[in-house]
Amino acid sequence: MRTLEWDENKQCIRMIDQTKLPEKLVVIEIRTVDDLCEAILNMRVRGAPAIGVAGAFGVALSAVNSDAITTEALMEDVEKDAKRIVSLRPTARNLSWAVERVLNAINDGWSVEGMKRGAIEEAIEIANEDVELNKKLSKNGSKLISDGDTVLTHCNAGALACVEWGTALGVIRWAVLEEGKNVSVIACETRPLNQGSRLTCYELSRDGIDVTLVCDSAAAYLMREGRINSVIVGADRITQDAVFNKIGTYMHSVCAKEHGIPFYVAAPLSTFDFEHYEEDIEIEIRDEKEIKFCDGKRLAPDVPIYNPAFDATPIENVSAIITEKEIIYPPFLIEEYK
Repeated sequence: MRTLEWDENKQCIRMIDQTKLPEKLVVIEIRTVDDLCEAILNMRVRGAPAIGVAGAFGVALSAVNSDAITTEALMEDVEKDAKRIVSLRPTARNLSWAVERVLNAINDGWSVEGMKRGAIEEAIEIANEDVELNKKLSKNGSKLISDGDTVLTHCNAGALACVEWGTALGVIRWAVLEEGKNVSVIACETRPLNQGSRLTCYELSRDGIDVTLVCDSAAAYLMREGRINSVIVGADRITQDAVFNKIGTYMHSVCAKEHGIPFYVAAPLSTFDFEHYEEDIEIEIRDEKEIKFCDGKRLAPDVPIYNPAFDATPIENVSAIITEKEIIYPPFLIEEYK
């Protein structure tokens, strides 16, 4: 099933509540923009491509729920909600990209009903494109994985981070399921919300792909021991000079570079930010409770806590960027893909 989709009959969003995994698979219905904002903020839906699609559906939901009787009033309602949605996850590029795309589709409408229908159709198109583009990306990236390889990944860049297929895990999935390669995965737990242990291990074990879970700090040791052939991660934003991804990614890139291990980034071109550099991007800082507590149990005393959701990996630490168009190698002339 898809991570999230538009329910045409109920005119709402259906999505997997990722906070419930791996204990149970729960599908929730999102009927208002308030519900969507809560779901994004509390990580019921997460992963850059999935958040982008959620934002697109959120704009459609805003249009559908609006009582406006003029096109001008409808646009005012939707733009107000769109700003709320985009502000929730400032680091991820796909969210603002998808929201802007649906806003443009609405703006092309000639009537209130036409604008509403246009929003839904554009959001559904973005969701369908995500699946197809990620499959193309994955097929391209599988060239970088050899039979017998062990690949390290961080956080979750699989089907749950997208609509259906995945980016970094999509590459691995293609190599194993479509090409029959024997590939093993080392998954970092990815503190503080354990997307690696909860979600990546859930996906890979479900697909019958060999996966071993390690704590985040074990990665460098495994590299030094020669037990990792490559690192593949996703991305939330790629600027001219850096890759933004889940906190801890930069650390893995430094260790991989030190040990001569290829460090690959898998991301669709919609993740590229052609206008900005690392210094321009806001790093999302999340609630200290994510570190201080686990399942309601206190893990730390009352001390200051710093909880950035992402870090920036310098582009020079990246061996290749895997996209739906092609594999990009250094020097990374990002502007050429605009």
